[in-house]
Amino acid sequence: MSELFAYTDGACSGNPGPGGWGVLMVARDGDAVLKTRELNGGEAATTNNRMELMAAIGALEALTRPSVITVVTDSVYVRNGVTEWIHSWKRNGWRTSAKKPVKNDDLWRRLDEARGRHQVTWEWIKGHAGHPENERADELAREGMAPFKPQRVRD
Repeated sequence: MSELFAYTDGACSGNPGPGGWGVLMVARDGDAVLKTRELNGGEAATTNNRMELMAAIGALEALTRPSVITVVTDSVYVRNGVTEWIHSWKRNGWRTSAKKPVKNDDLWRRLDEARGRHQVTWEWIKGHAGHPENERADELAREGMAPFKPQRVRD
């Protein structure tokens, strides 16, 4: 029986600044990799947290049918937000416990809708720690950011 994983990452040059997101989708049967798919994108003016969210959204929205998937992120913000905080945010009309509007609520709502179509398990891993799939997701995020970074002029 194959398992589906999405390794996600976001990157930003400045915070805010140009940013990108990347996803490495991997279908596995045990240790054997059956199929991979790479996704990425970016924006001219964004934040690292928004790009981390967009990576998770991109992974889930890329699935064409309801799926069982494990999303692996190096973002505590995404993992805690989607597994813990989102329930009270929704109950409180997208406000925090301090009654302030939830930051990035547009993306949190989109992520909530996307995850509702799937059976999702969320895992956190330490970023930049030599995990090959996370490192590839980071490369994809940087590639997604590249078109939005200012080009250096050379004499």
